[in-house]
Amino acid sequence: MKKILLVKNEKGYKTRNIKMVQDPKKLRMMLGNLTWKILSIISEKEQYPLQIARKLGIHEQLVYYHIKKLEKAGAIFIKKEEKMKGGNAKYFKAKASAFGIEFPAKDEMTHEIIYPNITDKVQSFFKEFVDNKNVFNGIIVVGSPIPHGAFKTCARDGHYAAHLTFFLGQFMKISQDFSIKLDVDVKAEKEKKNNLILVGGPGTNLLAQEVNRYLPIKFNMQSSKQGFLFGGLISEITSQIYTSDAIGVIAKIINPWDKSKRIIVIAGNKSVGTKSCVLALTKYHDKTLLNLEKKDTFATVIQGYDLDGDGKVDSIELKE
Repeated sequence: MKKILLVKNEKGYKTRNIKMVQDPKKLRMMLGNLTWKILSIISEKEQYPLQIARKLGIHEQLVYYHIKKLEKAGAIFIKKEEKMKGGNAKYFKAKASAFGIEFPAKDEMTHEIIYPNITDKVQSFFKEFVDNKNVFNGIIVVGSPIPHGAFKTCARDGHYAAHLTFFLGQFMKISQDFSIKLDVDVKAEKEKKNNLILVGGPGTNLLAQEVNRYLPIKFNMQSSKQGFLFGGLISEITSQIYTSDAIGVIAKIINPWDKSKRIIVIAGNKSVGTKSCVLALTKYHDKTLLNLEKKDTFATVIQGYDLDGDGKVDSIELKE
């Protein structure tokens, strides 16, 4: 059975393969001070004995003695050989970047999310959307692709939810019910009393239109004879107005239909703004959620950029 060591740092988790040592005799062969130094050196990169001797300032024959011990312990192997003056140079490499011992104790199950690319910030942001069995607990709502609502608009940003769900699938399991629904299918108050992720702005997503007034950074919907005109995003925090197409908002609020639930809004002034927000959460989540605090409300403005000039958003900047 393959064993993996999880190493946690400020950016998330990294993994290392572990070679288990079950024979006490082999373990003793590895534990000498000089033997351990040699093993540490060749765990980073393959080396031949003379290289190791020069690094440690010792005689080459002494290195050979410890190399033989490590070979008997099954801790190293010959990575490659090269012809040199006077013969062949054997490059030795450690069989793993981590070694461990294991006792016959009962395994303990953990429900902690420990996937390598998912940080504590991401887990905290989506914590209400994962139940105690690590299953997605909520509904992702996208705008209908056919003309609908008072604006008779067609949503063009719903497909970005597919990219978001691939990201969520890294650290939670799929629920038995369909997780993604059209806004026109989430009408009943019972359905609204869920944890909701709304993808797309109030122009194309009816639920985003309903919760817009609760957002600390909201879409400026101005009444007119034609219904409503959109004047971009307006921040109640800074009073700034953002009108760029590639601007969007990522917000998390208490669900107004059920105070025990949460709503996440991922929406742009235009579809490219929604794309920028999805990119911010899935690729640049450390930067995006940097100022996430343990509060009921979170909101940030995302500006998307096309840095490589191919006509597609590939980078983001936080405006507030």
